[in-house]
Amino acid sequence: MDNPAYAPLALTPLTARRQAMPAWKRSIDILCGLLALPVLGLWVLLMTVVTWLVSPGPVFFRQERVGFRGRRFGMLKFRTMTVGADPTLHQNHFRQLVESNAPMVKLDTRGDARLIPGGWILRASGLDELPQILNVLGGDMSLVGPRPCLLSEFDQYLPAHRERVDAVPGLTGLWQVSGKNRTTFEEMVRLDIAYARRVSPLLDLKIILLTPWALAVQVSDTLMGRKSSALAAPAGASHPPLKTALSASPWPPDLATPSNPGVNP
Repeated sequence: MDNPAYAPLALTPLTARRQAMPAWKRSIDILCGLLALPVLGLWVLLMTVVTWLVSPGPVFFRQERVGFRGRRFGMLKFRTMTVGADPTLHQNHFRQLVESNAPMVKLDTRGDARLIPGGWILRASGLDELPQILNVLGGDMSLVGPRPCLLSEFDQYLPAHRERVDAVPGLTGLWQVSGKNRTTFEEMVRLDIAYARRVSPLLDLKIILLTPWALAVQVSDTLMGRKSSALAAPAGASHPPLKTALSASPWPPDLATPSNPGVNP
């Protein structure tokens, strides 16, 4: 991250939170995070057993990500890949997506050999992200915001792309409920920047309410993609239009992405 404007800020976590989030947003994060702790506890117990059976090793996976205005933090996830999985595969995949501006389909869809048995289900459904409730309570993340990117990804951002870190990263966001894997990198950036400029209680509420349906669509897309890969379908097959509640266009015109059918006005 060679852009001085987005070097990690010399702020205490408390000062960073106060600058990054209005009181209403932080209050919602704390309330919902505390309510979700019992659910997280049950999933930790379940994942401990499952991981021990299918892929001995740590239950949690901690990865350094880029947060608000370049602050680095350790993001938590349930481990869904084999211990010592090669990260360069994802880095090369992301680079290709940025260069081609193709839909941001995950490697999971094609059958990533690094995944533990059943790992793709956890990733597609977002259940692997549940430990990030702790990141939310700690103030490094919010319930709603742009997904925090890897340092290797941030290094590939142009200056215009880096405005997306002007919002605190979130568990879900405008991009996630606007097609996600059916959108391109440029569309993702435009949606995240639009959110950063228009943070409001009503917008956060809309995104939270649309998230379960968006996750269901993501699971369906991943399942279809894996079936197509298993049948050796021709590469580059187009994705069907996103015919969901998103087509009702809950966003104001300046939050819509012109080339994304899921959010067109």
